[in-house]
Amino acid sequence: MRFQRLSNINTKRDAWVEINLDAIEKNINELKSFIRKDSKILAVVKADAYGHGSIMIAPTLLASGVDYLGVASIDEGMELRNNKFTCPILVLGAAPVWAFDYAAQNNISLSLFLKNHIEAAELTYKKTGLKTKAHIKLDTGMNRIGVQKEEAIGFIKEVQNCNFIELQGIFTHFACAEDEEKTNEQLNIWNEIIKNTDTKGLILHCFNTAAAISQYKEDEYNMVRLGLALYGLLPDLPDFAKKIPNLTPAMSLKGRITNIHTAHKGSGVSYSHTFKTKKETKIATIPIGYADGVDRRLSNKIFGILNGEKVPQIGNITMDQMMFDITGITANEGDVITLIGQDGNENISINTWAEILGTINYELICRLKARLSRVYTR
Repeated sequence: MRFQRLSNINTKRDAWVEINLDAIEKNINELKSFIRKDSKILAVVKADAYGHGSIMIAPTLLASGVDYLGVASIDEGMELRNNKFTCPILVLGAAPVWAFDYAAQNNISLSLFLKNHIEAAELTYKKTGLKTKAHIKLDTGMNRIGVQKEEAIGFIKEVQNCNFIELQGIFTHFACAEDEEKTNEQLNIWNEIIKNTDTKGLILHCFNTAAAISQYKEDEYNMVRLGLALYGLLPDLPDFAKKIPNLTPAMSLKGRITNIHTAHKGSGVSYSHTFKTKKETKIATIPIGYADGVDRRLSNKIFGILNGEKVPQIGNITMDQMMFDITGITANEGDVITLIGQDGNENISINTWAEILGTINYELICRLKARLSRVYTR
């Protein structure tokens, strides 16, 4: 039995997600070439930074020139505040009115778009003496949350006249940044509202990752919101995008071999024997399964990389483990199989998994966090 691991990664379980902070820094610097030099940057770190760990990567983001951090909820913002981050934080989603006090007391900016948001901010001021810091969210075509275009100018003016709200910015979100026609429709609505509003001193942000990379015509904005590309993955882009950033995926998924054995020809593997060996087969097991965020529907369809060589995953992926055919490869218990990432000249992207499952890379990277340790490298 081998007690000394070949990898220098030490976790209490032989499975982990590895995050390369150098990659995140490199990606930010690459993305800066796609936006105006005078534009601020909001880094979206919701969903624990898309599964990358918001607390651990935030210092790299801020040191690389990010101005704002964007979260989905006050709770996500409070996690950052509790870890001593003093930078501006914006809750991009809807916050419950009963939590406005909490946001004001912890210097967290909220998205305003309803009349009762204004009323909640007034009540907070009366109770605490603190103004609610806010960005007004406009709905220009996403049909999710936001002030409707017909009411937008009036709503903005009403908020600007409130002495209990510190209005910091106005923003919207594109529904189809990969579609030039639909995005230009939203941009026209956005520009019309902004041009008829006093925006002096306000932060204006409408460009998400895809829109910033695609370099839509420069309109009324002074901050961009970057999400997926920070982590080295691309969203869908329009056909007219002339330049694609050279990004480096920051996340890898790895597990150590816990068992190696040989199965005879005709042997079934894993639950329901969805795979049967066609010859004498050497099988390696690693402790990663669907409870760790690896979709069971990937069974018998994906590969790992072992000692620089691709090996097929075989049998149904179970809750905690999965098996690989490593016939013909010299390997030992404790060796590392890479499920996502680079090993030697071989590379497996999570985009491959997304294509198999008919979903998006966003969803899959957010899943890989339930039980897997995070290891950060430079």
